[in-house]
Amino acid sequence: MANHKSAIKRHKQSETRRIRNSSVKSTVKTAIKKVREAVTAKKSDEAKTNLKEAASLLDRAVSKGVLHRNNASRKISRLSSLVKLLETK
Repeated sequence: MANHKSAIKRHKQSETRRIRNSSVKSTVKTAIKKVREAVTAKKSDEAKTNLKEAASLLDRAVSKGVLHRNNASRKISRLSSLVKLLETK
């Protein structure tokens, strides 16, 4: 454990950030899962709305510094291509 004041404060800050980051990551993963489930169930309208929500959550995670922007961009791209494939079929 940390011994001086600044190290103790840093530890507290990192702990709160870790909790917040895990919460944000969990909501993002759930949103992605909803999109994938809608695609496998071949529900294009539901997939589109879930994709919009997932993209919003991913962008929010980037702005909070939880995810790297390229990581979020890649995930959005892959999800949108899945939804487009569903539309063409």
